[in-house]
Amino acid sequence: MKADLILYNGSIHTVDRDNPAATAVAIKDGKFVAVGDDISVMKMAGEGTTLIDLKRRRTIPGLNDSHTHLIRGGLNFNLELRWDGVPSLADAMRMLKEQVARTPSPQWVRVVGGWSEFQFAEKRMPTLDEINAAAPDTPVFILHLYDRALLNRAALRAVGYTKDTPDPPGGKIQRDAGGEPTGLLLATPNAMILYSTLAKGPKLSYEYQVNSSRHFMREMNRFGITSVIDAGGGYQNFPDDYKVIDELHKQGQLTVRIAYNLFTQRPKHEEEDFDSWIKSVKVYQGDDMYRHNGAGEMLVFSAADFESFVQPRPDLPAVMEEELERVVRLLVSNRWPFRLHATYNESITRFLNVFEKVNRDIPFQGLPWIFDHAETIDEKNIERVKALGGGIAIQSRMAYQGEYFTDRYGEAAAAHTPPVKRMLEMGVPVGAGSDATRVSSYNPWVGLYWLSAGRTVGGLQLYPDQQRLSRETALELYTRGSAWFSNEQQKKGAIKVGMLADLTVLDSDYFTVTEEEIKGIEADLTIVDGRIVYAKGDFNQWAPPPIPILPDWSPTAIYNGYHPGSNKLGAKTYKFAEKAPVNDISAMVHQCIGNCGVHGHEHDKARRSDVPVNNYTAFWGALGCSCFAF
Repeated sequence: MKADLILYNGSIHTVDRDNPAATAVAIKDGKFVAVGDDISVMKMAGEGTTLIDLKRRRTIPGLNDSHTHLIRGGLNFNLELRWDGVPSLADAMRMLKEQVARTPSPQWVRVVGGWSEFQFAEKRMPTLDEINAAAPDTPVFILHLYDRALLNRAALRAVGYTKDTPDPPGGKIQRDAGGEPTGLLLATPNAMILYSTLAKGPKLSYEYQVNSSRHFMREMNRFGITSVIDAGGGYQNFPDDYKVIDELHKQGQLTVRIAYNLFTQRPKHEEEDFDSWIKSVKVYQGDDMYRHNGAGEMLVFSAADFESFVQPRPDLPAVMEEELERVVRLLVSNRWPFRLHATYNESITRFLNVFEKVNRDIPFQGLPWIFDHAETIDEKNIERVKALGGGIAIQSRMAYQGEYFTDRYGEAAAAHTPPVKRMLEMGVPVGAGSDATRVSSYNPWVGLYWLSAGRTVGGLQLYPDQQRLSRETALELYTRGSAWFSNEQQKKGAIKVGMLADLTVLDSDYFTVTEEEIKGIEADLTIVDGRIVYAKGDFNQWAPPPIPILPDWSPTAIYNGYHPGSNKLGAKTYKFAEKAPVNDISAMVHQCIGNCGVHGHEHDKARRSDVPVNNYTAFWGALGCSCFAF
């Protein structure tokens, strides 16, 4: 047998305990057929075999986000201005103002999650006055975690909020002395006010949603993600909002494997939803690229313990147990796997009471089920999860909300939130993920940094040494660990003969870079199903053809999602909408992002200083490179 593709001369961390390291792999028909040293693997080379020299680069299995929202995120990616990783509020507001100038009416400028004010040098959010000054006429919606949204006056007009608009249950519209909305929406703690307001904005056309979804998957490939489990989400209706992904799958254009859970959208009608889906959707229907994965993360609305750590812990209503029991009985009796959003230990105790009651009548007997988040779960409840055969999917939400949690509950509580090490010690399956895009960023390296360094994106040390994971263990949670959560642990999560051929070659060595440098790691080469889906740098010759960005005014065309973008993707020709000013100073002058190719150091040092490098009409900014200030 001759291989389709051989990668050799690498430094391969396989996450296979029986064969932990290798220098070469051979791939045939989308699976690994050899993993070992160069000499032995090269024996599988033939006339039609593609050979790629890895140049000793660190290579790992493809990363697997066990809880994200790719399907919903893909429909909107090209609409959204991402502040993920932006180092200063000054940079963020510059990006906002530039995008306002490009965005045609009646579209909005949206910043939807993936950032925290603590990542900014200024350690604060923008004010409503600053947002209104940057965008006097174009609607702007800025979502901050699940605690608030900031709307400018144009957005308030677009959504129709006036002094007569009532506050929804669990939400608050902040008002001025005259009773008029200021533009600040608060989840107190119900985040539905944030969801429902965002849903009022214009959507992309179907054609553009297809394009947007492809770009979002490409962005995930940029960071080495090859698989995700999609946890549904608010305003994500099945099957209507899945048509784009269905089409891309049929056309062979998925570049990320997707296992999807079904999320009920109708309060008080949840049992009807799941009964209907059970009759029309077969468990695990699909294939290795796109398949069903069960129910959740919303099973019943009364069980939603919203995770705004700015607000006190919510008390779930008394009716929750009865409603949850009906749905769980339905799912277990039909052998449907399920997952449930569960932030607080107090909620988890009540959920487990329901599960144990159902289990006495209808044994779970190995049926996979999941708690998502579980930030404050205690040891007793971890033991109860294990006894019922469940797993816990943890996400990097504390990397973005750790400061808020610490302020409310104290450093001692934050030091083991969530208690990942104890979960692993007690033998409970644990998978890592992000909960992107509306809370955390989709960038998995922020999550790996959080788990191993124990710090937030703002630098707060959450976990002492004894609570931090080794880099090896953290990586296992993002690979082999996450595979359990879609019942695919025998198929993926390691570079091993017989497993699906998903891997990524990194631009820096995860195991040797400094802790702070972990956050900046990207892929130089990503392979899914034995197919190259992303390549840059030394592997640029293998890159798939570029995909045009639609619409042409999309923020994706300029900022490429996670910051920094354009400097790592090569030269681009930008096409601006007619609304864009011809002499867009900041777009034309300040093109150097991240490391300076001329002077060889990080521009962040300049941005975080008091030198006015972001004033592009003044001396330092006009030079086009902030390093000139030093």
